[in-house]
Amino acid sequence: MLLTMKEMLAVARENHFSVGAFNICDSLLMKTVIEAAEENNSPVIVELAPPEFDYVGEEFFKYVVERLKTSKVPAVLHLDHGTSLEQVKKAVECGFTSVMIDGSLLDYEGNVALTKEVVDYCKPLGISVEAEIGTIGALNGPEGGSNEIIYTKPEDVLKFIGDTGADSLAIAIGTAHGIYPAGHVPKLRLDILKEINEITPVPLVLHGGSSNKDEEIHEAAVNGVSKVNIASDYRKAFFEQLTDTLNETHAFWSGDVYPAAIEAGKKVIVYKMNLFESIGKAELYKWQ
Repeated sequence: MLLTMKEMLAVARENHFSVGAFNICDSLLMKTVIEAAEENNSPVIVELAPPEFDYVGEEFFKYVVERLKTSKVPAVLHLDHGTSLEQVKKAVECGFTSVMIDGSLLDYEGNVALTKEVVDYCKPLGISVEAEIGTIGALNGPEGGSNEIIYTKPEDVLKFIGDTGADSLAIAIGTAHGIYPAGHVPKLRLDILKEINEITPVPLVLHGGSSNKDEEIHEAAVNGVSKVNIASDYRKAFFEQLTDTLNETHAFWSGDVYPAAIEAGKKVIVYKMNLFESIGKAELYKWQ
């Protein structure tokens, strides 16, 4: 069942859970994500950042869209961290039901102008738009980010949503994209999240959900965050297991090589879904 992000997050926000958004970059990761969701009756968001989009090519999305349309659970196909209207248009043409436009590295006026341009294009087409204020840290990975984390100011949220008409908002409370280096212990500003949650008219999004403390992610998920982005954690498990299997077996048939990696990736995804309290929540979307 393929939904828009607005449809997906409305249910999550009303019922105080988060939906995991998992970045993919090939059909094996797609298989890992959607099967984990179906096996646990969890809604799910499949997303790709522009470098991932360019890597797989537009033909890939014929398979992805059809797989999500026929999925046993509600799903969204989302463009992660788009930076231009051109990227957004390509995603929409490929069947994406949601896009993010990231103008967070621009000044406020530039961010508003870019976001509003995308909203004006997408809304008549029924495509949801996620925007961002504040900046997410950048460690590694294709999603980008900033060398400096700028926390979202609660007082900017209402004005930004009013100025742009975005359907959901990624806020900066101390996360970063990628795997944190050894010894680094990030601390999320849950006080900022709670303050924003009290005033925001739209669902909130947390980027850089990998490698943070479980208790902080869980608290964010039940205190206003309706979507959490995950890439590095589950892909790290997938590729580490794939490497181990190849080193141990020297196999060259897919059926000998990939199943263990897929199961390793699923294990992390299900663990995250438990933190988000999304397992079993697909039933809440039966009205869609």
